[in-house]
Parts: sequence; C-alpha cells; structure tokens
Amino acid sequence: MAVREFTIDADIRRAQTLPAAVYHDPAYWALQRERVFARSWQFVPGAERVRASGHLLPFTLLEGCLDEPLVLACGDDGEVRCLSNVCTHRGTIVVEGEGHAASLRCRYHGRRFALDGAFTFMPEFDGVEGFPCPADDLPRVALERWGPLAFCALDPAVPFDRWIGPVRDRVGFLPLDRFTFDPATSREYLVRANWALYCDNYLEEFHLPYIHGGSLSDKLDYGSYRTEVYDYCNLQLGTTKSAAEAFDLPAGHPDRGTLVAAYYFWLFPNLMLNFYPWGLSLNLVQPLAPDRTRVAFLSYVWDERKRGVGAGGDLHRVEMEDEEVVEAVQRGVRSRLYHRGRYSPRREVGTHHFHRLLAEFMRAEG
Repeated sequence: MAVREFTIDADIRRAQTLPAAVYHDPAYWALQRERVFARSWQFVPGAERVRASGHLLPFTLLEGCLDEPLVLACGDDGEVRCLSNVCTHRGTIVVEGEGHAASLRCRYHGRRFALDGAFTFMPEFDGVEGFPCPADDLPRVALERWGPLAFCALDPAVPFDRWIGPVRDRVGFLPLDRFTFDPATSREYLVRANWALYCDNYLEEFHLPYIHGGSLSDKLDYGSYRTEVYDYCNLQLGTTKSAAEAFDLPAGHPDRGTLVAAYYFWLFPNLMLNFYPWGLSLNLVQPLAPDRTRVAFLSYVWDERKRGVGAGGDLHRVEMEDEEVVEAVQRGVRSRLYHRGRYSPRREVGTHHFHRLLAEFMRAEG
C-alpha cells in the first residue's frame, strides 16, 4: 500500500482520527522511522551509571526501529558525550561492551579516537591525501540531562528545552537528583500492537471507567480528571479525593489546593513520565514492527514509604488491562470496513494532540 498523506483537523469537533492504515501498513512504519523517531528526543537507559572519566556505555538507539549504534563516553573533563559507535574507517562497531578506557580503539584496523570522539591515530595510512579531516572524527550526537535522566537526538526537530520545559515547570519542585533507579520494580512488556495505538490509549481519558474500573479508576476522581496540551507534550492531571494519596505541593505551586495523585506527562513521540508521590514511572514505548511494541517501565524512587499507595500502587495490573484492549484494537484496525473514527471533545484531547503532531512530522521532509 502506498503512503497517502492525511491531515488532522485542528478543531477536535470536526476532526477524524488517524487512518487505520497508519497502524499496520509497513510503508507508514518506514516513514515514521525517518521523519518521527530519527528527528525526536529519545531516552537513554542506564546513563546515570556513566560518571567517572573513561567510562564507556555502548547502546543501540531504539533497537528494532532506528537501530543506531551509539556510545556514551565520559571524558577527562568530566563531560559525558554521546558519540557514534561506528568507526569512520570501515564502519565497524568501536566499543562492544561497557567498561573503562583511556581512549576508543577499533579492533578491526586499530583506528583510535579520544574520549570526545576526535580522531587520534591510524596505522598504515602514510601518504593519504587530506587525511585526517573532520570526517574522520566520530560524529557527536546531541545529549541533554535532566536529573538522573538523559536524552539524545540524531537530528532534533525541536530544541530540548522546548520539549521538556512544561515538565520542568510543573514538577520541578521534586528532588530529581534524589530519584534512584530501582531495577527490582522495573520491567518490560511485549505488546502485540502498533506503538501509536499504545500511545493513543495512554493519552485518552475515555477508557478509564470502562477498562480500569476496580483498579486505577477507583484511585482517581474521573469528574475532575483533565488534559492540558503544550507544544510537544501534554499532561493528564490525575486528581484524587484522598489527601493521603496526593502530592504535598509547595506554596505557590499552580496546583496548590488540588489533591493531585499523579502527573501523567506524554512527550512526543513515545515517552511517558508518570510522577507519583513515591517517585517516577518512566514508560518508554519502543516500536519493533508495524504490529509489535516493547514497553519498558522504569522505576525511579525517592519515597519508598509511599509505594503501593494511590494511583501508582498497582501499575502491572493497569498495564495488563491496557494491553488487552490495545491488542484488540490492533486486530480491529485491519478490518476492511473500518477507516477513521471521531474524537470525544472532552475526553480525547490528548489523543487528538498526538495525531496532529504525528501527521505534521510525517509530512515534513526535514
């Protein structure tokens, strides 16, 4: 099937949802890889470990989708840089495992690089004209930090501060530097559905009483639940009727006086930052195929006493409920009789926002 350009009306009252083919056609999937994921900020797991000079951490950016080999390298100046992990001579992977080294050396032909990616040495290259040149250095990739979290982008379409800014403004009162990664309560899920369907479900409020009745829905005040939209992210403000399950907000905070149980931030295209009184559940949505998605739930804890309480108390059960319905939708969107739907102006504001951004990025050519 050929890719057909589409638009999402800015007026949610008139708008139609994404065409069904976007969720299963390999042509749309290929387009999203280059125009959406290669141009967006992506979370870098494990970056908090890289602190000492010479520490190297190779990783694959969005494995199964972008499959870009990168490496974090901490220089003698203490700065952590994100570099291409592909040798500029013949394309071999340079760093093959986490560890410490004084420089980067390709084991194929001995080309060496400094910890900042600068070319330093190559044997048997006497007489090569115009060598070395800047193209012999390892390309550097944009890297930004926020608390214990790190993000990189191959060719960012949006400045980092504009992307993360609304999150910083709203939850900046939290002691992020004290958030500690908890591997024991972090896990991955394989979902038999398109990545965008998973985001759709996360972003709409509509399903809460239907899919999460008896679990999450009982912890949140559905009547006052609302979505706020920003340029490249949106926020679902989850309120509660129980003061014991709410944040202790500082004086002057815009939500002071509201019993906030959770701040659910979605950042375009595939990241969720869910802040609870106990800490953060970071959900990284990793596309694997048009109908396969890996979702990593990563826990960052700062108040262990509040675990198991409120909206963030039973995340696994909520995930199982979501996966079941999202996988059913994946089967449904392949129907020859379904093309596009409509939005609830009250409850699907976040999904409409996501669809508008996705359509915009898929049309853009850099």
